[in-house]
Amino acid sequence: MAHPSSGAAAAGSRESAAAGSRETAAAGSRDTAAANGRCIEAVLFDLDGTLLKIDVERFFPEYFARLSTFVSTYISADDFMPRLMRSTTKMIENTDGRRTNQEVFVDEFFAGLEARKEELLPVFDRFYLNEFPDLRRYSAPVPGARAVVEKTLASGRKAAVATAPVFPRTAIIERLRWAGLADLPFSLVTSYEDMHFCKPRPEYYLEIAERLGCRPENCLMVGNDVEEDLVAKDVGMATFLVGPDIIHRGRRPCEPDWQGVLADLPAILERPASA
Repeated sequence: MAHPSSGAAAAGSRESAAAGSRETAAAGSRDTAAANGRCIEAVLFDLDGTLLKIDVERFFPEYFARLSTFVSTYISADDFMPRLMRSTTKMIENTDGRRTNQEVFVDEFFAGLEARKEELLPVFDRFYLNEFPDLRRYSAPVPGARAVVEKTLASGRKAAVATAPVFPRTAIIERLRWAGLADLPFSLVTSYEDMHFCKPRPEYYLEIAERLGCRPENCLMVGNDVEEDLVAKDVGMATFLVGPDIIHRGRRPCEPDWQGVLADLPAILERPASA
């Protein structure tokens, strides 16, 4: 339903565009032995910061304020934000693969709350349908992103949107609309209704590979967040770190298989696999 932890982290730890550009320029579009020779069957795209630019320092404060006001008939503002943060954290930290992210979130959010799920959940749905689209003004499509995704699909590979699955599908499809990509035939768009794990858990990437019908080593994760997106490497996926808006909190080494800008991806995919 929300990802406040990601918003705070992005606002507090996002490297400046200048610093990101220097890092990208230094690394260029390097490739390593680990990535060389792979047969890439599926490309996983992060959304925010990779396919869609989001001004998180303006987006999240208004998002939380609007959502809090929208549900104020059922829950006070003083109770809403702590409950939202607690429930989102519970969802991100969940390791029980039998429960969807939505189930984890809802159980935690409504624990001890007088309002019933049956009356409040439809209110959230109306918010994402009627209010959430107004936040588009804090976003902009990444130039050339649509062409890159279209070339990926034209190459015969599967394309998936591997965004943090802590929002309902309605909100994620809306953000894809902001990016100018909602009409493209993605094989998978991760959302909190369908997924059982969140970034940065390795199980999140294993679940995506399974749902795509691909082995992890035949997948390439494309994203701008070192801690959340490069975790894909831990399960055997190739990784491509995209600048200039790189997020690196210093919690894991910055060791992607490739690093550059999104426009470099078609050239990477054109490289022949080893026999």
